Amino acid sequence: MDEKYDVVVVGGGAAGLSGAVALARSRRSVLVVDSGEPRNAPAGHVHNYLGRESTPPAELLSLGRAELAGYGGEVVAQTVTSIAKGDNGFEISLADGRRTHARRVLVATGLVDELPDVAGLAARWGRDVLHCPYCHGWEVRDRAVGVLSSGPLTVHQALMWRQLTDDVVVFRHTHGDFDETPLLARGVRIVDGVVAAVEAEDDQLTGVRLESGEVVAREALAVAAPAKTRADFLAPLGIEPEPVEFNGFVIGTRVPADATGRTSVPGLWVAGNVTDMRAQVVVSAAAGLMAGAAINGELVEEEAEEAVRLREMPFSHEMEREVARANHADAPPFDRASWEERYRSQDEMWSGRPNDQLVTEARDLEPGHALDAGCGEGGDAIWLAQQGWRVTAVDFSTTAIERGRAQAGKLGVADRIAWVAADLAEWVPESKFDLVTTHFLHVPSAARKVAFARLADAVAPGGTLLVVGHDPADHHAGRPHMPDMMFTAEEVAETLDQSWASVAAEVRERTAAERSVRDTVLVARKK
Repeated sequence: MDEKYDVVVVGGGAAGLSGAVALARSRRSVLVVDSGEPRNAPAGHVHNYLGRESTPPAELLSLGRAELAGYGGEVVAQTVTSIAKGDNGFEISLADGRRTHARRVLVATGLVDELPDVAGLAARWGRDVLHCPYCHGWEVRDRAVGVLSSGPLTVHQALMWRQLTDDVVVFRHTHGDFDETPLLARGVRIVDGVVAAVEAEDDQLTGVRLESGEVVAREALAVAAPAKTRADFLAPLGIEPEPVEFNGFVIGTRVPADATGRTSVPGLWVAGNVTDMRAQVVVSAAAGLMAGAAINGELVEEEAEEAVRLREMPFSHEMEREVARANHADAPPFDRASWEERYRSQDEMWSGRPNDQLVTEARDLEPGHALDAGCGEGGDAIWLAQQGWRVTAVDFSTTAIERGRAQAGKLGVADRIAWVAADLAEWVPESKFDLVTTHFLHVPSAARKVAFARLADAVAPGGTLLVVGHDPADHHAGRPHMPDMMFTAEEVAETLDQSWASVAAEVRERTAAERSVRDTVLVARKK
């Protein structure tokens, strides 16, 4: 959740998962946020999905999640409460207070059916109280079917169910103004009176009870309920659902978008029932694929333009030239200006918690003077100060430094941390340190070797050097393919001279965002 993803998908149904898989297969980092409330959850099976006919809805979603995980995509069970747009992407807030960030957002939250207020009806929705003859009609063919008149679709719906069975009854209920002629011509019976309840026995629908007390025996009841989009959280972005009409009557709402799912907000896309209330599962899945492909295409163009800009940019020293070479289409920028832009685009980039490997290695050390190289917003530096260390915290983002300084003040350790805004490829420490630590300093190899050599030299006799990075073999999170930026602890160990009493290089597993990840860890003690 602390990462910035290429795409965050809101809604993990057929549309959302299909779009996420398409993006993950294009090596995009993808997070799906799903509230676990699929519209078709009560239904026993999915129909008209070629190759997946009669698959239970939960099984289809489970298969989709497994496919997504196989390509490095992530899923978190949570509800999105708001989406805010900044100059450099979107900030997505969740109901549990967490936030994450994305370059693009795909919303696939679907619809909520607004069912009539008839006793017992909602409890049988999706089983034998049905809405779509294409979704459920074959399963109730040749049976006694009722149609509850609930709006302008009554006649159309009744005729479609009549195609499947000879025994169709329309309950006039509270929407009695419709043309009876085609219904009577097709042998459809019309029952007057307001419906009070549906009745069931042994968990099977047996009849429809009118307010008069009369019970009309039925084995299934069709209801064309209006449906509302699940999109209230988009209102602050200026996205307002528009009405969907049929024969001049409003039957639901949709989020307006073009044929690929692009909305009026740049970078925000929609797919599935949230924008097409008539879409069945297979259609929603296709729409998710289309939106995912369109999003990836837009990102490809954006990255190509950025690559051209960087190639033509004048560079002042070797590290910047190395950074420019590394900034190909599937790797994020690592120069000072790009990091500064990333920090400024959001209120908080990291969690504020110390890195696990630092806590493991430093908690038993005698506090002294520590150097936190590439400190970011200061989570490690502040933790060290709270343990009694004096800390020098260095990062080339002034925005990150100021955030760390402010947080240290709030936590009462400001007097224990010296903050330095400097480039580690150029900065030379003026003293030696009892602990030198750097986490995830993934920069081009030439710049990294210079920086690591200076950090090793900055360790005082008897001091500790801790270098932690993402294991190059760990592709779980769909990280960009950037081999020149990655390193192993063994590679760092090979650069150390004979002044070290012990050198340990290993890969350690830890849990992040409910999954197992791997860190490459170097711990060296100086003589």
